[in-house]
This record gives sequence, structure tokens and C-alpha cells, in this order.
Amino acid sequence: MQTMPAHAAHHNDREIETLEEFDATVAARGTLAGFRVQAVDLTDRTRELLATDTAGAVFLGCPMREDAAAKIRADGALVFPPLPGLPFDPYRGRVYSPDELFASLADGYENTPDARAYDWFQQTKADGDIYASMLRAVHDDSVSDALDELLSGARVVGVMGGHAMRRGTEAYEGAARLGRELARAGFTVATGGGPGAMEAANLGAYAAAYGEEMLTDALQLLAKAPGFTPSITEWATAAFEVRSRWPKGGRSVGIPTWFYGHEPPNPFASHIAKYFANATREDGLLARSNAGVVFLPGAAGTVQEIFDNATPNYYESRGEPTPMVLVDRAHWTEKLPTWPLLKSLARDRSMESRIALVDRIEEAPAALKRLSD
Repeated sequence: MQTMPAHAAHHNDREIETLEEFDATVAARGTLAGFRVQAVDLTDRTRELLATDTAGAVFLGCPMREDAAAKIRADGALVFPPLPGLPFDPYRGRVYSPDELFASLADGYENTPDARAYDWFQQTKADGDIYASMLRAVHDDSVSDALDELLSGARVVGVMGGHAMRRGTEAYEGAARLGRELARAGFTVATGGGPGAMEAANLGAYAAAYGEEMLTDALQLLAKAPGFTPSITEWATAAFEVRSRWPKGGRSVGIPTWFYGHEPPNPFASHIAKYFANATREDGLLARSNAGVVFLPGAAGTVQEIFDNATPNYYESRGEPTPMVLVDRAHWTEKLPTWPLLKSLARDRSMESRIALVDRIEEAPAALKRLSD
């Protein structure tokens, strides 16, 4: 069964991301000097802050009382105060959960934190405001840091594919079965976090903890809202219905972007690392897929991902080439003839033994295993 390392166990031991970690550090060390405290509400820890050395510490977006803030500044600590009025926290210490991004879905998707963050992005992008672009960069860096902590030690397989794949189709079911099989084989499934093929793979990982009947019933339930148009609210509500009916789903990662704001994140990824900068998101998703990538049929975005992945494999800039499995021979040799170019590129390089083209999605896990041996 798929595992994902516990979040807190792997982060830098100078980082404090929860109140529990704050209390434990103060109790054990008696000092906060040189620590980084990230998005922890310290309103009720004034006594501890006044009594503890904080020289050289950095407090990122931590609510605290004014006398505590004045004292730690006098110690020589840096205090980056919380920023009220933003629909997101730029200093966050964790990746997102579906419940967090879709809070208030009952009032319509447009009222969710996810939709409000996109609206803010559109507004500030149009203004060209340097302060807003700095906040986006700080947010994305915080998310990358949290994602690295989350995936430390995990064997990650990326599943790439288009957002156009609709629920209720054979292709969607196939992608879900692929995600389930990868999760059951002990891999952490990572996708672009959006609808279509991405959602199907995350759903499969979610279903890994259950028997066959659950996946069959879930697919039927989802087919009632086949796409995220015309209503994201209905599309997302159907997914949350599946999650509430089968609440103990397996874990996986979605890495979406507000750059494609019309395209919502899917609620089946247990951990969502959402970015403002699409380039950071694209590169990060592929770089973290350390156990290989499966490419399902897609359009321009998936073609781009194939070559974004092939380049470091070609130059071995990330070390040994990782497996690449392309699914659907007709799609990748006739409709979008990516495979011949990939094959030519790989010739006489060490990546040559790490690429495969298969006809059917059911063949992908075996191909991945073959290329990994």
C-alpha cells in the first residue's frame, strides 16, 4: 500500500511550523535563537516569547501581541507580520488540503479560497504590482519547501495527461485503475492536480485503500457531473460526495496552478501543492517524479511535459535517467508524433533503456517496472 512520509519528521530542524513544535523547542532547548517560525499563531505564547532568547530568529507571518513583537525585534529577530486581507497565506508551512481550498463550496465555487486566490492573482497581475509579485514568489517558495518535506524519502511516479478527459469514459476509468495500481505498488502518485486524466489518477490512488466495488460505484457517481464545465460547483460537489461516502482514501499529490485559473484543482489528491507560477510548478512536478513518469494521451501541455522530462534525462542533469512510459501508440505516433522524436533523441544515450511506448494503459505499470530494473 502506498505510503507517504509524515510531514513534520523531515523538515529542517531549525524550522518550527506548528504550536506543538514551538512548545517542544522552548521546553527542550530554552532558546529560539536562530530558529525560523513559520505561520504559527503565537497570540497565546506572549509569556514564552518575553522569556526566551530569540536572537537571529525569523518569524514569518506569526500573529503575536505587540509587546512580544517589540521584545523579539529588540533581540535582533526579524518579524514578517501576517498580511490581513489576502485570500492565501504566503508564509504557509504546509501544502494545501482539498477541504482548505474548497471551503465554502456549498455557497458556490466562486466563494472558495481557491477561486478567491485566482481572482486576486488576476487583479494584481493586471496591476503589475511589485509587492503582489513578491508575495506570489514567497508563497510559491513556501509551497516548494513544504512539498519537499512531504515527499522526503517517497518513491514518486508522475502521471501526466490532459484535462479534457471526461468522467464516465473508458479512458477515465483506465487512468483511475492506473493510479490505484501504482499506489498499491507502494508509489506516491503525483499529478498536475487538475481535472481529467489528472483527477482520474488521483482518484485511483484514493481508491487504493478500498475494494473493487468502491471504485465502480465512485466512477458511476462522478459520471453525473462529467466535466468541470459548465459548473465547477457541481463537478467538485460530486467529488466531495465520493470522499464523504468513502472517507479513508489513500494519499497522493496534486500540483496545480492558478495560472490556469479556469481549471480547478481536483479534490482526490490528499495533498495539493498549488502554485501561482506555472513554470515553477511544471519543473517541480517532473523533478520530484523520481521513480518515473507515465504520459497519458494529452495535447500541447502533455507534449511540453514529455520534453521537459526528456531534457534532464538526456543530459543526466538530475543523475540517472528516470523511466518514461508513453501510453497509446496511435496518439503518440500518428496524432501527435512525439514518440519518434523521443526515440531519436534517446538513441545511444543512457536514457534509451528508460523509455517505452505501450498500447494500453493496463500495460503501463509493468513497463515502468521493466524500465526501473
